[in-house]
Amino acid sequence: MKLFILAVGNKMPEWITSGFNEYTKRMPRESTIVLVEIKPEPRTTGKTVAQIMEAEAQRIESSLPKDVTRIVLDERGAHPSTKQLSQKMHDWLGGGRDVAFIIGGADGLHESVRGNAHQLLALSALTLPHGMVRVLLAEQLYRAYSLLQNHPYHRE
Repeated sequence: MKLFILAVGNKMPEWITSGFNEYTKRMPRESTIVLVEIKPEPRTTGKTVAQIMEAEAQRIESSLPKDVTRIVLDERGAHPSTKQLSQKMHDWLGGGRDVAFIIGGADGLHESVRGNAHQLLALSALTLPHGMVRVLLAEQLYRAYSLLQNHPYHRE
């Protein structure tokens, strides 16, 4: 199973890239994390926020692998515990489909992307920088996998 992270935004600071890479390299071959960066729509073109979000939604849709389970990161989504995320990962592994986590841009995600999601997931009730969400999500995916393997990384 591949875990895709589709994230609107590119040119992240080195500390974001380094942190993200730290957790992706810890993942086993059977659950690799693949980052797909989506170029954000320029905000200097005079387009409205709705037009910008629609353009980014089209880029997201064209970048999504076929037949993936779509999980949209959204502050209004479910707030699972780490154990609950681990159980979801167990279900995903058993389901045989790849999973795509979608992180929106500065203005959020177009309703079409949210509406096509299999699930909305919140990592925090706090507003987080989009680059940091990549790192946090990669860490939580590693933590969830380590729980499934009874690895001592997660402590209660």
